[in-house]
Amino acid sequence: MLTQAGGNPVLVRDVATVVVGNAPRLGIAGMNEDDDIVQGIVLMRRGEKSTPTIQRVEAEVNLINSGGLLPPGVEIERIYDRQELIKLTTSTVLHNMVVGILLIFLLQWLFLGDLRSATIVAATIPFALSCAIGLMVLRGESANLLSVGAIDFGLIVDATVIMVERIFRQLETAVGTSQVQASASGQHGKYLAIFKAATVVQKSILFAAAIIIAGFIPLFTLTGVEGHIFGPMAKTYAYALAGGLLATFTVTPALSAFLLPEHVRVTETFVVRVLHKIYAPVLRTAVANRFVVVFGMLLLLGFAGVVAQSLGVEFLPKLEEGNLWIRGTLPATISLEEGNDYANRMRKLVGTFPEVDSVVSQHGRPDDGTDATGFFNVELFAPLRPAAQWRPGLSKDALTNEMQGALEKEFPGVEFNFSQYLQDNVAEQVLGVKGENSIKVFGGDLSVLTATADKIKAVLETVPGITDLSVLASLGQPTIEIDIDRARAARYGLAPGDINATIRVAIGGDSAGFLYEPGSDRHFPIVVRLAPKFRQNAEAIGNISVGVQGPGGITQIPLREVASIKLVSGASYIYREQQERYLPIKFSVRGRDLGSAIHEAEEKIAQQVPLPPGTRLEWVGEFRNLQDAIGRLQVAVPLSLALIALLLWLHFSSLSDTVLALSVIPMAIVGGILALYVARLPFSVSAAIGFIALFGISVMDGILIISQYNRLIDRGMDRIGAVLRAGELQMRPVLMTCVIAGAGLVPAALSTGIGSQVQKPLAVVVVGGMTLAPVLILIVLPAMIALVSRREWADESEEAAIEHAH
Repeated sequence: MLTQAGGNPVLVRDVATVVVGNAPRLGIAGMNEDDDIVQGIVLMRRGEKSTPTIQRVEAEVNLINSGGLLPPGVEIERIYDRQELIKLTTSTVLHNMVVGILLIFLLQWLFLGDLRSATIVAATIPFALSCAIGLMVLRGESANLLSVGAIDFGLIVDATVIMVERIFRQLETAVGTSQVQASASGQHGKYLAIFKAATVVQKSILFAAAIIIAGFIPLFTLTGVEGHIFGPMAKTYAYALAGGLLATFTVTPALSAFLLPEHVRVTETFVVRVLHKIYAPVLRTAVANRFVVVFGMLLLLGFAGVVAQSLGVEFLPKLEEGNLWIRGTLPATISLEEGNDYANRMRKLVGTFPEVDSVVSQHGRPDDGTDATGFFNVELFAPLRPAAQWRPGLSKDALTNEMQGALEKEFPGVEFNFSQYLQDNVAEQVLGVKGENSIKVFGGDLSVLTATADKIKAVLETVPGITDLSVLASLGQPTIEIDIDRARAARYGLAPGDINATIRVAIGGDSAGFLYEPGSDRHFPIVVRLAPKFRQNAEAIGNISVGVQGPGGITQIPLREVASIKLVSGASYIYREQQERYLPIKFSVRGRDLGSAIHEAEEKIAQQVPLPPGTRLEWVGEFRNLQDAIGRLQVAVPLSLALIALLLWLHFSSLSDTVLALSVIPMAIVGGILALYVARLPFSVSAAIGFIALFGISVMDGILIISQYNRLIDRGMDRIGAVLRAGELQMRPVLMTCVIAGAGLVPAALSTGIGSQVQKPLAVVVVGGMTLAPVLILIVLPAMIALVSRREWADESEEAAIEHAH
């Protein structure tokens, strides 16, 4: 009766009294007020797509229900499939995308003050999205929550923003240089200006795009759960970036030639004028006091490092599925009938909560052998009503705690574990243990493992945040142990093998011949053993006769004369991994971040639980996945940064310029760290992906300022004047690229709907980084250029240059 990972269960309800197969012998399922139902599960093949598979299953179910294939009064009723979750997450993703695109359009309009330019930039988005979707279709890939929902279209259009801004300036320069010539040349002059603008920025745009793609290389190295989640996102980002880059060099110049007039004059909007008035004196002060500015930046980095240490750690935010999967663990020796009574009572108790839509209980094990559990296992599936229908102010954590308290009060001694349907199945498939996290105690002696696990459990109970704690039973199966007394057996002239043979035949049975089926060659062994009443308990087994060869012939003695027979607690389950025995201790973490809870638990266990010889511990689950992911990123991220540095060096052919361009990465990371702290979000793999996304965006803005500075130096401008002029010229492009890149993910950062949880940390990091990054880049980077650049000084003094620029 247990669902498997990826399964979509359907329910066969018998409103009368229909017995289907032998399911009641193996386990019993119930739903709401019905005591017994028979549950079926449709398993989706690996690699198939959810939505078309569900649609085909629904079509078959409707055909069965309406085709007269079922007995009267019997119908198939769906109790769960992924379609509802897919619809909710799709709605959340589409809402965030639409709002983000509108924000990008409005901000572009606000910065450039021209509706046509905003339209040109916005046109890149459908082109890039179509390119990404087309490539996914050609490669047979499907869209999912993160592959589309986490795409930052502000990042996709950054290259277009740079292109359009440069085209505007080029058209303005052409008009300002020779109004008569520009008028005479007509459309030809406009085309030449657009071509020249595209030529000027093409190298910077190509290198910026290459750097952004290089920043996403670590995403392709992820494996395991995080790889399945973020791998499609990395591919989709690459497809969309390629489409956006293609649009920048084709669609954008074409639309500019079609929509923009021959003569333009860049007019600064009110917002840009205000920003220029604020920025110009701040920039002069920063360049004049560059040592103080750089030192202040170092202090800010140190503060961000301290804040980062205070952030919690988790593997991935839990995707809200809108349901609860509750597992109750009863005593290992409970019978089917007694356990079924408990399952019915648990189901009715959970159904009393007004937030619960329905409850399905599963008791026992499936009849296909896919889950080796027993009658002690009760699982409850409780789909929840929409959050708007809940009691005011009630969160899911509060509902879980309330429900757990009610169950533990009503069923003392029963251990409960709370999860969600897909989350539980994925965790079980990955860990091999029914729980989100677990400690595996490896060793050879089951009694030693059990004693050690109990001590560890006692320590874990003292760690705040750890809940749903349980040691999965290994011992507890009533077992009759027969221990042969070799000395006493020898006095009767018996060898242990003789006694074992008697026990084997009497209790287990032995073949005494074959029964041949008439008319065929089929035959079956005839097994002979003692009747049940002669082997039903330890006393009866002790009376089994053992033949002894004596002087007067064979005599019979009872088994108890040569062996001790007793009822002991034997092994009920033996867990093995890599040919080693282990005993799992499962637990969940609620109300606290995963990293700090496990860190405290590790310290307490190391201090309070000495491990016996030959015993070792292994932490698995979300924390292990987090460690594996971080371990891979610790290798991939430095390699990615090295590749970015190589690209920068190829672009600038200058070590100092390369270092200056790389220095903007910490400026962007600071904002992401502070954003996580303000939003009270722990560091996770999703947040790490957000930091990786900041690499390319921030470096691209650094390229803009440094390239502009180098062009001004090449034109003969003095060093300080070039720094100030580069900052002023690139203020709007840097603000536009950063703000628009952050704005594209603002809806995702603020969203609370189902489907937003996984992408929220990524969005918060990008939005926070892109909010603070332009301020630091536009102030600190010019100061660092004035401090580090090896360009030649101009003849006039530094003070005069600053005053001249003013």
